[in-house]
Amino acid sequence: MPALTSTSAPKLLADIAERVVLTYAEAFLGLLLASATTDIVTLSTLESASIAAIPAGLTVLKGAIGALLGRAGTASWLPATTDPASVTTTIN
Repeated sequence: MPALTSTSAPKLLADIAERVVLTYAEAFLGLLLASATTDIVTLSTLESASIAAIPAGLTVLKGAIGALLGRAGTASWLPATTDPASVTTTIN
């Protein structure tokens, strides 16, 4: 389990916040577009906004679990050894 330090906590919170905001925006815009372009979904803007909060809330939960399982200081679920965003240094 990665340790949460005073330097990694702000990075982790920013990572989770970015994921939550983007997930909310994508879900909200997707619901608005689906409602405007199809007869399958008929939602008001307020209904779309409230429904979009569900996947955003789940993103917070996923990020919190990722903070425990994955690379320290991020919401990624991948361990540092397999995370493509991890910086590795090799000495030749």
